[in-house]
Amino acid sequence: MEIDKRIISFIKKHHVLTLATFDGSMIYCSNVFYAYDIENNAFIFYSDDKTKHFGDMKKNKNIAASIVLETKIIGKIQGLQLNGIATQPTDEIQKRCNKIYIKRFPYALINKADLWMFELTFAKYTNNMLGFGKKIIWEKS
Repeated sequence: MEIDKRIISFIKKHHVLTLATFDGSMIYCSNVFYAYDIENNAFIFYSDDKTKHFGDMKKNKNIAASIVLETKIIGKIQGLQLNGIATQPTDEIQKRCNKIYIKRFPYALINKADLWMFELTFAKYTNNMLGFGKKIIWEKS
């Protein structure tokens, strides 16, 4: 099943993803700038190998994430809850991912961190502008 275009539109309007990682004993949240790879239905982000979430993803590739529109207006609430797999792309995929990321964040050229992909397996998009509590669910088949 192809991911709903409304979910992709929401993803493209934002640039910060809150990751939730798990090291086997503790859940940890961190925020990363992302670019979206529509071809692979994956988020691309950089992470320094000294960060907690980097270490967590090396131990456990199953992660969760969210993107939210901050608003106090109930009728405008929008948010995306995600599950997927974190991987460090192979060399050939990494070149393409770098291009996608650098196009969105040109200053990342000076970045010395490692590239990661967050390949989606599940997405739940809430958008009250479509109706109170309206949810759009996508799952990888």
